[in-house]
Amino acid sequence: MNGTGAVDVAVVGLGFGEDFLPLYAAHPSVGEVGIVDQSRERLTEVGDRHGIAARFTDIAEVLADARWDAVHILAPVAFHSSYALAVLRAGKHCACAVPMASEIADLHAIVAAQRESGKNYMMMETAVYGREYLVAEEMYRKGELGGLTFYRGYHIQNLDGYPEYWRGYPPMKYITHALSPILALTGNTVADVTAYGSSKLTADRVGSYDNPFPLQVGLFRLADSDVVADVTMSFFQTARSYVEGFSVYGDRQSLEWSGAPGEAMRLFELQPAGPAESPKGSRGRHARESVLEPPDYAHRLPEQLARFVRTYTLESHDGGPVTTKTAGHGGSHPYLVHEFISSIVEERPPAIDAVTSAAWTAPGIVAHESALGGGERLAGPSFDG
Repeated sequence: MNGTGAVDVAVVGLGFGEDFLPLYAAHPSVGEVGIVDQSRERLTEVGDRHGIAARFTDIAEVLADARWDAVHILAPVAFHSSYALAVLRAGKHCACAVPMASEIADLHAIVAAQRESGKNYMMMETAVYGREYLVAEEMYRKGELGGLTFYRGYHIQNLDGYPEYWRGYPPMKYITHALSPILALTGNTVADVTAYGSSKLTADRVGSYDNPFPLQVGLFRLADSDVVADVTMSFFQTARSYVEGFSVYGDRQSLEWSGAPGEAMRLFELQPAGPAESPKGSRGRHARESVLEPPDYAHRLPEQLARFVRTYTLESHDGGPVTTKTAGHGGSHPYLVHEFISSIVEERPPAIDAVTSAAWTAPGIVAHESALGGGERLAGPSFDG
């Protein structure tokens, strides 16, 4: 950290990465913000818009410069593991978009590099900081859901038209948005998984990956638990608008969330047993259904970041028009930035540290192997010790 105790952060990748620039700039514990992108045109455009002077076309320039304390990786998935290893080995704190890596060996390598460096690693998983998760967590901690019975996660997105490197990408290897809420909620890991591929990719969608499936489904048995998580992942050939959400079922109350932008959650409360409480002519035990609009929990954030949880405006530093932005991923981005920076300042591991990140990523990699093996039951790896 610089002489004032502030953290200087470089953001790598200015597609999705641009969304995080105003958050770092506003954080009270952040000093200078730098940007890295291979496109000089994008560097100029984004740098001018956000008033950022420190601009680099190669991450190696940042890693060789002692003034940068931390690096946030938002480059394509193929670069996540190699960049994270380089950042940690350069003695800098590392935040990284999901997934942590695409192979088990790379997960182990990053965990080892983090331990050797003593620097922080945090996978920036949006699903466990969105308002929908935060309200589920609050209800679970208060006992309002009761004992957990079942969890269902889903991420359906059609990637036609995306960059070439996404063609044929195994959906399960991007599982963390759909699986991590139940793991975060319970503090648990996956014991084993059985997964299947559904349908076949058309010839024009088969990429360089060992993956013939447009959609994959898996059953994940939690360690030291009787709960099973059912996860559906699809990146091609599924006629459904983008959805990324979860449902969690308890023996007292349950929450269902489609993941559709702006769509409220549904709350189900199991009613007392007995004929007086059951609708006339119905059988079984009735559950009362209502709509739940989760709060933002913005009071958990520094005042400077609270405005970023919903719709906010940004003034352009190059004289351009004021723009209105809608916070993505359930308003999770300022929470992620605050947790990463706070963990550095407070000299503690982040909530989603290297071991946790690996434990949330690995089940999807194993699930893909299970699907290739026709549903073979496979154990999840351990990253402790």
